[in-house]
Amino acid sequence: MLRCSAIIVTYNSGASIGPCLEALVNEDCEVVIVDNASHDETVQRVEEFVAWHPVHLVANPENLGFAAAVNQGARESAGDVLLLLNPDAIAEPGAVKALLQCLEATGAVAVGGALLEDDGQPARGFAFRRLPTLISLLYEAMLVNRLWPHNPANRRYRCLDADYSQQQEVEQPAGACLAITRAAWESVGGFDEQFFPVWFEDVDLCRRLLEHGGKIVYCPAARFRHSGGHSVGQLPFRDQQLLWYGNMLRYARKHFSSAGVATLRVGIVAGMLLRSLAALFGARQAPLGKTLSAYWAVMRSAL
Repeated sequence: MLRCSAIIVTYNSGASIGPCLEALVNEDCEVVIVDNASHDETVQRVEEFVAWHPVHLVANPENLGFAAAVNQGARESAGDVLLLLNPDAIAEPGAVKALLQCLEATGAVAVGGALLEDDGQPARGFAFRRLPTLISLLYEAMLVNRLWPHNPANRRYRCLDADYSQQQEVEQPAGACLAITRAAWESVGGFDEQFFPVWFEDVDLCRRLLEHGGKIVYCPAARFRHSGGHSVGQLPFRDQQLLWYGNMLRYARKHFSSAGVATLRVGIVAGMLLRSLAALFGARQAPLGKTLSAYWAVMRSAL
């Protein structure tokens, strides 16, 4: 049986890390926690758990970002398989074993589990997706997906028509629950730490795995309850916008042509103008001044 190392990156995850760790107690898996300078009770919660269970804690004095912290955890671990797990992903009994069995049976280099909503159903459109194309990113940036969510490009990108009850080859499982063989991880050099502090590092990793001839599989028998977004939700609205679109462009610069990158820049600017107009009529997630400031900052960055 493959040896598993679960790598969990925390950032102000005090409310969620306890249930995550408790769920791993009966799973035959080494656990490595890398804390990115939390200023809540996260480290205290982990230290209380460590007193009774063998968990390796690495407490960083500053936030290195998700990608760098996972790379750090991989270096600190000893397993044949690295299970990248968000602190708000809670394994159901036997979930880790199911992932390892899926890896061995399929010959895949990476597998993703079923991330479950509150109603117990898989997170459709999130548990796995296809790799983004220029069109899918343009539709996202320019509000097409918001206004017409079931358009053909979005249905294809988010795999909205997939049967989530079936094991199948996929392109990009969510990084919230991704098991990858150490050999494959090391062959592509792990996460690209330029995707800071979060977003698109898992997409980039899966693309590189596929380009190296690897196979990635979705394993519905491995079930994880997932609340989602607890860390990024702590970021100010302006930072969320700048980081999301900044890392989108970073991904495009790595994998698209120069013409494609230029087109995406124009699409982002157009999308920010549309969002600014919508904000003036009340469609906003933050006060008007902060919303407009965030959108203009993204436009300046994109240009």
